[in-house]
Amino acid sequence: MEKDIVIRTAGLTRHYRPGATTVKALDGVDFDVRQGEMVAIMGASGSGKSTLMNILGCLDSPTSGTYELEGTRVDGMSRDRLADIRNRKIGFVFQVFNLLARTSALENVELPLLYDRTDRKLKTRKLAAEALARVGLAERVDHEPSELSGGQQQRVAIARALVSQPPILLADEPTGNLDSRTTVEILDLFRDLNRQGITILLVTHEDDVAAAARRVITLRDGRIISDRRNGEGDR
Repeated sequence: MEKDIVIRTAGLTRHYRPGATTVKALDGVDFDVRQGEMVAIMGASGSGKSTLMNILGCLDSPTSGTYELEGTRVDGMSRDRLADIRNRKIGFVFQVFNLLARTSALENVELPLLYDRTDRKLKTRKLAAEALARVGLAERVDHEPSELSGGQQQRVAIARALVSQPPILLADEPTGNLDSRTTVEILDLFRDLNRQGITILLVTHEDDVAAAARRVITLRDGRIISDRRNGEGDR
């Protein structure tokens, strides 16, 4: 694997059997992501984009095919090994902020470090404060979620994803609960983080959100039907 390829999938499938019928959520997905890319993954409901995100985030395993993360093949790993890789390599941002009420922004951001197995566990407050400053909330460290706007709450969630300093950020519909003005602000933040070297994969069904990425992969019925640079035609 080339050094700058951080994600590589080959023949990736994910099948479910909720009853007598097999559902092919992913049906042979092949693509690479290079370090420092910002990629939007698009598709209608049922296209497979959330299933793909779960596998890329080591939250699920494929039925067949291979998945390499920073040169390490992770499909077939045990749950414990997947959890360890997930905690070290990947930050997650979701549509729902999932912040603890009556808990300060700083304490919310500290949470992932409580499970950290490195010496970062010894300096959680410092790292959490730095992560909040990175997303423009240095003056809001003591505020609880109810005292923050929707956009500020999402920034806290992004800081929480960044606090363990992962090289990859996975964002699943991160602007789905935000108004258009706040959406622009959050997308600007993602672009800024990407310019700092973080690889970002952004799941969305909205064209204007996908336009923030430099590359757009479109799924339909579990297959990639388009992989293009923004402003270019389909491959």
